[in-house]
Amino acid sequence: MEQWNLIGLGLALGLFAGLYVLGRVGVGFTTRTFLALFVGVGLGIVLRDHVDYLRPLGRVYINLLLTIVAPLVVVSILASITALGSTRALRSIGTRSVVWLLGLNLIAILLTLGLALEAGVGKGADLASQGVDTRSLDAIKKPFSEVFIGFFPTNVVEEVADNDIIPIILISVVVAIAYALVAERTPEKVAPFKALIDAAREIVYRAVGFVIALTPYAVLVLTAVAASSATGRRDQLLSLLGLLVVSYVACFASAFVVNAIVLRVAADVSPVRFFRKIAPAQLTAFTTQSSAGTLPLTTRLLVQRVGVPADVAGFTAPLGTTIGMPGCAGVWPIVLAVYAVNGLGLDYGLRDYALLVVLGLLVSVGTAGVPGTATVTATTVLTAAGLPLEVVILTLPISAIVDMARTMSNVTAAAVAATVVARRVGRLDDAVFDAPDADDTEDEPAGRHAASSSLPSAPVTIDPSVPVGACAIDDRPATPARAR
Repeated sequence: MEQWNLIGLGLALGLFAGLYVLGRVGVGFTTRTFLALFVGVGLGIVLRDHVDYLRPLGRVYINLLLTIVAPLVVVSILASITALGSTRALRSIGTRSVVWLLGLNLIAILLTLGLALEAGVGKGADLASQGVDTRSLDAIKKPFSEVFIGFFPTNVVEEVADNDIIPIILISVVVAIAYALVAERTPEKVAPFKALIDAAREIVYRAVGFVIALTPYAVLVLTAVAASSATGRRDQLLSLLGLLVVSYVACFASAFVVNAIVLRVAADVSPVRFFRKIAPAQLTAFTTQSSAGTLPLTTRLLVQRVGVPADVAGFTAPLGTTIGMPGCAGVWPIVLAVYAVNGLGLDYGLRDYALLVVLGLLVSVGTAGVPGTATVTATTVLTAAGLPLEVVILTLPISAIVDMARTMSNVTAAAVAATVVARRVGRLDDAVFDAPDADDTEDEPAGRHAASSSLPSAPVTIDPSVPVGACAIDDRPATPARAR
């Protein structure tokens, strides 16, 4: 048996080398993850029970994910809020932006929870037979009062060491708001703190990239371990397909149905016209699977086609890549949590699901606009809920497919939030929104330039040190848009 375990380890290391070479020659991350899935299944079937040396490799990856959660949440929250620069901006555009971004994510969470429960996502998956460690579930059941008290930190260092996500989020928000109050009066005193946060953000984001880059290798070994003892029942495959379908339905319902109602009620604009105007950004997000990469196009469409002022578009849309994000921080973590609950046959009641909703909403405050965001947020929610992280690994191949719909939902929500904020502060330019669509190219017709010239003239001051998910804005008052 020892000899076969060594052979299995050698085969896995050889396959690791192959995945590395594929990455070096330009094979995409998603393709390599899919390939690792199928190769891992084959390796698990060949090795059968001789995977003792592979299990620690998968556990290392999970431990690394746990390690980066706390610093990632801290720097994401601090960088997002401190970028506003003043309490006046925080109270006006900042507050409205955060409220609408989180509101849209809350609706997505509730919608996903209802769909997942109705569809019975995870039932029949029998996750316990796929190598999912259920030992962490022993302490999950606590009185709600105890759970609520646990939201509030008693020792910051201890909370970070224990990876208690909710207290970490709360103390980070308090520190960020305190920074904004001090910066408004004596900015020179807190300038070193902001520089430290900016530097920490860059370092932590790069570290996250390192961990996420290990995903194909982790998928290979974890799939091999699972396949070595899998029963091969058809209902396990059907449960993954059901997870995929429910995730897509939730993402598209959130992006188009929910946002259409919000646009009509809160912004008094035509949803059909709005979706037609931002369609290039939605398509780009769907195909590139990058909210941050789509951001320049999203902002330009908001200003030139929708009529959102430059300062509002230049703040709310980027903020939507770090706060809210209903696809990555709402749909995916919740549907995975329900998948784990049903797949493990846990007895979840109304209070448990209510706590899950709260966790999903709070974790979305610390979402980072970096590759692998959905994996990080799902890891964070499942960790806070006491659910096994192996569920995240088992669903990574499906996650790669769902990521297209998730990213489209993220970008759409950010654009809708920017439009609603512009309307609520009385600055949405209806002349631009009502103008006929034109090709969004560099050489635009004169009529479009004329329409754009009616936009408020307040400039957007972008600090290169600020992440893509935030930017500083000029607070000078702008000329109100024409009343509708």
